Amino acid sequence: MSQEKVDILQRALAREKAARKQAEKILESKAAELYEAKQKLEKSYTELEHLLSKTDSQLQGVFENIVDAYVIMDLFGNILKVNDPAVILLGFEEAKQDYNLLEMVKPNEMERVAESFQLLLEKGAITDFHVTIITNKREEKLVHINASIIYDNGAPVAAQGIVRDITKAKEEETKLIESESRLATLILNLDSGIILEDENGKIVLTNKKFCDLFKIKAEPTDLIGLDCKSASEQNKVLFKNPEGFLQRMQDINKENKVVIGDELEMIDGKTLERNYLPIITNNKLKGYLWSFTDVTLKKNYNKSLESEKLKYYNIISNMDLGLVEVDLEDRILMVNQCMVNMTGYSEEELLGIKGFDVLPIEEDSNLLKQKIKERRSGKTESYELRIKNKKGELRYWLVSGAPNYDIDGKVIGSIGINFDITEIKNLQLQKESLLKKLEKSNDELHEYAHIVSHDLKSPLRSINALITWIKEDNTGKLDDLSMQNLALVDTTLEKMEQLITDVLNYSSVGTDENEKVDVNLDEVINDLIKILYKPDHVTVEILNKLPTLKGDKTKLQQVFQNLISNAIKFIDKDKGFVKIKVEDAQTHYRFSIADNGMGIEKKYHNKIFKIFHALNKSKDSTGIGLSIVKKIVDLHEGEIWLESEPQKGTTFFFTLKK
Repeated sequence: MSQEKVDILQRALAREKAARKQAEKILESKAAELYEAKQKLEKSYTELEHLLSKTDSQLQGVFENIVDAYVIMDLFGNILKVNDPAVILLGFEEAKQDYNLLEMVKPNEMERVAESFQLLLEKGAITDFHVTIITNKREEKLVHINASIIYDNGAPVAAQGIVRDITKAKEEETKLIESESRLATLILNLDSGIILEDENGKIVLTNKKFCDLFKIKAEPTDLIGLDCKSASEQNKVLFKNPEGFLQRMQDINKENKVVIGDELEMIDGKTLERNYLPIITNNKLKGYLWSFTDVTLKKNYNKSLESEKLKYYNIISNMDLGLVEVDLEDRILMVNQCMVNMTGYSEEELLGIKGFDVLPIEEDSNLLKQKIKERRSGKTESYELRIKNKKGELRYWLVSGAPNYDIDGKVIGSIGINFDITEIKNLQLQKESLLKKLEKSNDELHEYAHIVSHDLKSPLRSINALITWIKEDNTGKLDDLSMQNLALVDTTLEKMEQLITDVLNYSSVGTDENEKVDVNLDEVINDLIKILYKPDHVTVEILNKLPTLKGDKTKLQQVFQNLISNAIKFIDKDKGFVKIKVEDAQTHYRFSIADNGMGIEKKYHNKIFKIFHALNKSKDSTGIGLSIVKKIVDLHEGEIWLESEPQKGTTFFFTLKK
C-alpha cells in the first residue's frame, strides 16, 4: 500500500473518532435533560397525589352523600376516584378499578367528546353535555354530564364531573313527544271541531273542522292565543238562538262539569252536538276542551229510523200473520194483534206465560219443546203445529221459527211467525179423501173394463164360430151374395173385437204405471222398425241418434209404433217415406215423425186425438190409436201436435221430458 493511501485512511479514522466523541457529548446532555424532566414529573405526580390526599377528606362527605354518580379523572381520561352510584352506573366491580373514561364513549361520538373536552380545558367547565357510553357490562346508556377542571396553583391537574343516567328519561321524553304529536295530529284530523283553551280562556289548540263548522276563514294556527269569549261573541250569529248559545257557554264554564250531547241549532239548518270537558290537574283548573260535531245527518237518520220503526210496527201489528217473541224458556215477550186474534187470548193473558203450556195440543207439546231446543242452537225451520185456542177449537198453524240474537251474537230467544192454515188443512184432508175415493173408483172401473171386455168378446167369439160353421156346412150351396154377406159379418166381428181391445188399452193407460227406467230409444225404435210391416215402396229412416230418457219402455214403444204404423198406412204415393228426428229442447226432447202420405185437413188437427175420431173408416181403424198416444205423452209430461197439408204429407211432433 502506498504512503498516500495510508494517510487518507488515517485522516478518515481521525474524523470518525471526533464525530463519535461529539455524539457521546450530545447523548450525555439529552440524558441529563430527560432525567431532570423525569424528576419534575415524579415531583408533580407526588404533589398531585398529595393534593388529592389533602382534599380527599373534604370530598369524602360529598362522595358519601351525593345521589348522582361522581367521577374524578386525570387530564388523560384515567379514572382516579368514583363514588358508589358511579360504580353502579359504569358497571364496575369495585370503586378502585382502573379504567379510562374516554374508552367508554361510543365510537361514533368520540369526535364530539374530544371537542367538548377541549372546551372544558379552555373554559374550565361544561354543563348539560349528553353522550352515549358503553359500560363495563357492555350496556349502552345515555348520560347527562356537568364537569369542571381541578386546578393546582392555577394549573389544571384533573377534571371532576357529575354523571346522571337519563336513558329512561330520554325514552319517556321521546314517547311523550310522539304521543303529543299523535294527539295533535288526531285532533287536527278529527271529524269534530275541537278547541282547547287554557285557564285564562286563551285558545291553545284547534283544528280545521272547527274553522269549517263556524265558517272561519283562517288557518287553525291563526286562532292560537285569541280570547275564546270574544270568538264566541262573533260566532253567535250562526245560531238560531244567539243569546242562548252564549248564556249556555257561560253556565257550562261556571259549573265546570262534563257536558255530553248538548245540541245547537244553526240558522243554516244544521245541528251541532257540543261536548265540554274541564281539564283539572291536582284539583286545579288548567283549561277547557270543547268539541263540536255536525249531527244533522245522524239526527235526520234517527228521525227516519223512528218513522220506519213506526211504519213496520204498524205493519206487524196489522198483518195477517201471528208474530210472537219468546225468551229461552219460551216465555212470551211480545205478540201482535193477529196473534191475539188467532189464540183468542188477550195480550195481557199471553205476555209472560210459556207458550207450550197453553197453546199446543197434548200430542204436539213435545214437538214444540224439541223445536225450541233446536232454536237455541241456531236452527231455523218451518213446521206444522196443532193448537187449541181459548174456545177449545182445534186449529192448524204453519210455524216459521228463527233464533233471536243480541248485539253480541248470543241467542236470547226466538221469533215465530204463525199462519193459520186450518181451512187449507181441511181442504187438504178433503182432497186426500177424494183422491182415495177416486183411486178406488178407478180401480173398480179398470176391473169393470176387464170384465166388460171379456163379456163382450165372448159372444163375438160365439158368433164368429157360428159363421165359420155355417160356411163350412154350406160349402158350395150358398151363392156369391150370401158368401159376401158372411165375409162382411166376419170383418165386422174382427173390427168389433179390435175396438174392444183398444178401449181396454186406452182405459189401462195410467192405471198400471210401471216404474220409470232409462230407456234407450235408439235401440228400441230400431228394433221396432225391424218387426213392423213395411210395404216395399215405403222406407222408414231415423235421421239422428235417438236419446236415452226416463220412462215406461212399453208405453214409449207404443207411441212410436202407433205413429209409424199410421204414417205407413196412409201413404198413397209410389215412393213413400217415414222420417224420424229428435231435437234438444232444454228440459224436454222434441221428436218428429214425418211422412209424405195423403195429409190431414187443418180442421181435423185437434179432433184426431179424441177417442173414436177416425178420419178413415177402414176396417183397421178404430179411432183410438192417437188417443192412446196423447195419453202416454201426457203421462211423460209432454205435448203432441201436428203439421199437415192434404196430398203433401203429415208431421207429428211430440215432446218427452228428459
